[in-house]
Amino acid sequence: MEYGFTTAAYVVAAVLFILSLGGLSGQESAKRAIWYGIVGMGLAVLATLFGPGAGNWLLSVVMIAIGGAVGWVVAKRVQMTEMPQLVAAMHSLVGLAAVFVGFNAQIELARVLRAKAEGGVQIFHGFAAVLADKTPAEIAMLKIEVFLGIFIGAVTFTGSVVAFGKLAGKVDGKPKKLPGGHMLNAGALGLSILLGILYFTGVGPAILWLILITLLAFFIGYHLIMGIGGADMPVVVSMLNSYSGWAAAAIGFTLGNDLLIVVGALVGSSGAILSYIMCRAMNRNFVSVILGGFGGETGPAAEIEGEQVAIDAEGVAAALNDADSVIIVPGYGMAVAQAQGAVSELTRKLRAAGKTVRFAIHPVAGRLPGHMNVLLAEAKVPYDIVMEMDEINEDFPSTDVVIVIGSNDIVNPAAQDDPNSPIAGMPVLEVWKAKQVFVSKRGQGTGYSGIENPLFFKENTRMFYGDAKDSINKLLPMIE
Repeated sequence: MEYGFTTAAYVVAAVLFILSLGGLSGQESAKRAIWYGIVGMGLAVLATLFGPGAGNWLLSVVMIAIGGAVGWVVAKRVQMTEMPQLVAAMHSLVGLAAVFVGFNAQIELARVLRAKAEGGVQIFHGFAAVLADKTPAEIAMLKIEVFLGIFIGAVTFTGSVVAFGKLAGKVDGKPKKLPGGHMLNAGALGLSILLGILYFTGVGPAILWLILITLLAFFIGYHLIMGIGGADMPVVVSMLNSYSGWAAAAIGFTLGNDLLIVVGALVGSSGAILSYIMCRAMNRNFVSVILGGFGGETGPAAEIEGEQVAIDAEGVAAALNDADSVIIVPGYGMAVAQAQGAVSELTRKLRAAGKTVRFAIHPVAGRLPGHMNVLLAEAKVPYDIVMEMDEINEDFPSTDVVIVIGSNDIVNPAAQDDPNSPIAGMPVLEVWKAKQVFVSKRGQGTGYSGIENPLFFKENTRMFYGDAKDSINKLLPMIE
């Protein structure tokens, strides 16, 4: 009876998770999709608590309550601008959980095998009871699962911690590698595999091999992500999402939990597919993403001539009042300033004045895919005027005014003109082809990735300095 209930609940939960992933692909269905995920996760937890072999309910309830309380507090405090680093932090926890589950499985396995070797009758409970019934072939498979879970989990943990640090500005966004670069990673991987073989064959102390494998995987995760530049972090976060999914799937195999296997495979495959799509959008090689081999050293960047020319709110407002077509390009700076509400109001006033207003969204605008879409939807910007890069790039030459709000790399012409640029070859929004470009920035800095932008020095570009929210609010009373 318990098995039937648990299996049925897991099937329903899996369907809800699939519906949730599918719904997140559209702005209008995203809210409903979130609820599918919430209900599916709640059902999965309940089915696990009351399923076969369950126990320690009081401890489980206490731990769930603590985790739920922490999650509630974090969700309340974290701003939308901090969502990318929160996602990275969540990935790290999944990886760490995989490591702990792997070590627990090995400790329990050693206890069961030792008891069997000593003879006598012993009654096992919980996970140990499952291990006691396994055949030698199944135990061999379990060891492979433990190795993969610990290795992938450890890589995910340190990689996600470094990604969190870079996204939060606590770690330098520039790529850094130790002397030896990829050879160090390859050597650590090779040594991990060798130790894995020793663990699998039972030669020497198993727990020591797993500890060494964990330390090596920690290094690989750290070194891989440290070697990737800040401009490429959106792809990195997506790839770490995939890693965390495969780590969860490995946990599922170890624990014999079908739902964890399904969910882990969903997250792992969807993260890998998203990373591939983003790599195509950024003209990056998918394999090099996995190996942490892009965003690294290049030759000297091209010299930039000219100077940045500032403009005040009156000048921007005059240009907007004279324009017939306007394209707004939002970036992470808009999110930091929480200017989406002011931008939405500006859009409403411009459209009321009979002007054509659209938004141009780069696939990796902000620090997560879809980040800008969510902010604009939150600010009640109509869905039908929010366009993807491929839909709108050809329209810039016929556009009167482009307003760039807190973007740098996604509107950087160096991606096309400078082969030595760290973002060389990346498709960008060709805003410089418009008649006039106004760039809203706090100051003359190079932005998150540290890459200089020739757009700011072009003759048809004017710099609208100041906090994005304050700057846009100054424009509102001047729009006729």
